[in-house]
Parts: sequence; structure tokens; C-alpha cells
Amino acid sequence: MTLISQAETSPKEVAPIFARHETFHPRFSWLKKGFDAARQDSSVFLKDDAPVILGVGKNMVRSIRYWCQVFKVLEEDKPTDFGQKVLDDRGYDPFLEDPASLWLLHWYLLKPPCEAAAWYYAFNVFRHVEFTSEDLLRGLKNYRTELGTRTAESSLKKDVTCILRMYSQPEGKTKLIEDSIDCPFAELGIIRMTVDAKYYTFRIGQKVNLPAEMIVTACLDYAQTRGSSKTISVSSLTYDTGSPGVVFKLPESAIAEAIEKTSRNTKGIALSDTAGLVQFSFTQDANLLIEEILNQYYRTRGHQ
Repeated sequence: MTLISQAETSPKEVAPIFARHETFHPRFSWLKKGFDAARQDSSVFLKDDAPVILGVGKNMVRSIRYWCQVFKVLEEDKPTDFGQKVLDDRGYDPFLEDPASLWLLHWYLLKPPCEAAAWYYAFNVFRHVEFTSEDLLRGLKNYRTELGTRTAESSLKKDVTCILRMYSQPEGKTKLIEDSIDCPFAELGIIRMTVDAKYYTFRIGQKVNLPAEMIVTACLDYAQTRGSSKTISVSSLTYDTGSPGVVFKLPESAIAEAIEKTSRNTKGIALSDTAGLVQFSFTQDANLLIEEILNQYYRTRGHQ
């Protein structure tokens, strides 16, 4: 098995929360359903008739609430600014028809503060490229100890199963596996599974359904968490814990190409090469640039 590099996690980045999903991975329409219901009534998830209002089982109500929270479209059961920009009826992509929106949500799921500890571990700390579910569970047990929690091993197993069902596609096939047929994140194709379901592989490389704009959005978002500097090396954007390269499983070349491509239509961002050090720089506020890039991306695709 191949190991890239290991990195530690800051306790402030990840909450020691495991297995709050009720064994359900996020399904098509769930985020929109939960967002809309909470926008009308922020106490909807606590109501006795919540299953009737949401049209799902009682356990699924708790799962929808959890996923809306960890994807940061709701906070304390109220719509966030991010949630409104994406899922409002006039938002970027309320029905998540564009795979780019799923990549954006994947980024928000993992960006600090992350309340899905097993997901953060799987994508950021666990650096095996090829692995088994047992490998992932073994590492997650150690990570649980690092976070200072005594979460039961059965809960960790539920998280591992949920992660693999949520993201896996069979190796060499475009058809989704039956367990993930109703999970939009399997479309990302970020984890490949052998036909016998014994081995898994993180797909390291460019992703055909991951637009340059989403990569650069993540780069800007990540860079601003590293301090006040408006310059960061492409190497850091590729290999550091929590970086776009690690979260999206991208090589340096893909990060550099995305920056170069997006800079043609966006003022204030640039790629430079000084004595062999390739760096990403931006001259404006990162959040303003993110908003400009996302507005332009979705507008050109007719989502707005």
C-alpha cells in the first residue's frame, strides 16, 4: 500500500463527533429538503410531526438535520449564508444538478470547523492511496484516541461504512453501486472500489467534473486560514493537511492549471514561478474573490 505523507490535526479544526448520521449517507434532495424546512421553521427537526413534514422516517429526520449541519448549510437549525447562496430557490444550484456544487459541498464538509471527524480523518489525515475498510478503521481508532474521545468502535465502523458507501464507485465502471445509487457524492468518483469490495483506492489526479473555479475557490478559502499573507505555495495547496490538493486528491499540476485558467477571467489572482517556487497570489479580499468566481461560474451555466 502506498503512503503519501502523514500530518497531525489541530483539535480546533475537528470536533470529536462520530456516527451522528443514523447510518444514512446524504441522499438526493435531502440537503434542499432540510434547508427549505428549516428556513420556514427552525424548530422543524424537533417537532413530533417532523417525519410527516419532511416525508421521511424518524431516524432520517435526525440524519437530514446532521448532514445539513456538517455541510454548513444550516447552523443551529438556521440557514447559513453559504446555504442560502447554494440552496435558496434563486441560489447557485438549489437542486445540485451540477457536479461542481457537490465538490463545493465536499469542501465545506471538510473545512474547519469540521463536525464529521471520520470524514476529516479519511480525506486529510489517512494518507493511504490503496486501502481496505479495515485499514481505515484501524487508523480511525488511533485518531479517536488523539481527539481524546472514547467513542465506541461500533460507531467508528458505522462511519467507515458510511464514507465508503457515500463516495465509492466500482473500479473500471461508470455505473454507481447499488448502495450509493441514491447518494449524489458517488458521482465525484473520488474513491474506486474493486468488484469484490475488498480494496479501495483514492483517485489521485485531475477530475473531469471538477471545474477550475471550484479548485481556486478552495485555494482562496484555504489560503486565508493560513494567516494574513496573500501568497501561498502551490506545494502547500497540494500537500498540506486540509488543503485543496488533499481534500480533492489533486496533483500540483492540476492546482497550477486551475489557477492559471481562472486567472484569465478573474482579476486579482495570479500564478508565479520564482527560482523554481511556484506560488499562488491574490491582491483582493479572498471572500470577495470567492464570491466573484462562484457568481461568474454559475451565471455562465445558467443556474442564476
